[in-house]
Amino acid sequence: MKLDLFDYHLPAESIAQKPLMQRDGARMLVLDRKTGRVEHSHTKDLAHWLLPNDLMVVNQSKVIPARLYAVKPETGARLEVFLLRPAFNDVPNEWEVLIHPAKRIKGVTVLQLEPKGEVAVLESVGEGHFLVRFNKTGNFKKFLNQFGHIPLPPYIKRKDESADRERYQTVFAKKDGSVAAPTAGLHFTRALLADLKKHGVRQASTILHVGLGTFLPVDTDEVEEHVMHPERVEVSSALSKAIQGTRNRHGRVVAIGTTVVRALESSALDAGLVKPGSFETRIFITPGYTFKTIDVLFTNFHQPKSTLLMLVSAFAGRERILAAYQAALKEGYRFLSYGDAMLIL
Repeated sequence: MKLDLFDYHLPAESIAQKPLMQRDGARMLVLDRKTGRVEHSHTKDLAHWLLPNDLMVVNQSKVIPARLYAVKPETGARLEVFLLRPAFNDVPNEWEVLIHPAKRIKGVTVLQLEPKGEVAVLESVGEGHFLVRFNKTGNFKKFLNQFGHIPLPPYIKRKDESADRERYQTVFAKKDGSVAAPTAGLHFTRALLADLKKHGVRQASTILHVGLGTFLPVDTDEVEEHVMHPERVEVSSALSKAIQGTRNRHGRVVAIGTTVVRALESSALDAGLVKPGSFETRIFITPGYTFKTIDVLFTNFHQPKSTLLMLVSAFAGRERILAAYQAALKEGYRFLSYGDAMLIL
């Protein structure tokens, strides 16, 4: 498949720069993937569209303040250090990071963190990534929470603010690990979750720690040549049992976001079930993929030519998704991380 098949014009003014005052105040486009019918609703009315015995699965990964700033002592050059994931070793405070601009890093060096501490660049691990060790920061998690910046995506053209620490985090986030928010979950409030539960919608959770690769642009003309970066997944026995029970009751599995889709489809068994476990996934879902576990998808609107747009196109059909996106743009929907939502039935 050619990458251009997943292109559309996204005006800059349609990209939400800040969240709405109320999390569940967003608009929600409802797409019937069998007929292509589009209806307009609101996220606060989600219970109206779901059924008793449906199982709603959320991602409980928590966004870390992954962006730090540092200075190169020899030149005074300021650099950005973007945490990707802890190094897979037993050495405390060693991480795999991006450093921008990477061309300023030559061999082993030590950078001064702002406002204190050091980051020792140990080695390049390819693709512009570096293995580093953070020194003189004390308790690193405490340091990160105090001095790290919320990693807003580059299409949000402003610096992070104190409010983003709460709003770029879902209400069900529990386990540190993501460097970008599972944004479909940003629409939920405690009241909405209670309303869904009262309606008979069951709730379960998984973990997929969102990596930067989820949002990196596809830079190959042929879609199939793109390689996904690994992301850590945890599927619990409780979730496996909840899905089994849902199948027994003839309910539907409702994925809250593309991260949940990738977690469940990466652990899928026959008959729509999942295998518990902790593992890394590089799953890349494009049109032609046969879904094994997901029946309904609640998601945000995604960037042109992105792997996420390909995933929703696989679920509902490329032509129907692009037509729905045009309908949303015409109606003034807000797009991307802090934007409005879409429910695909």
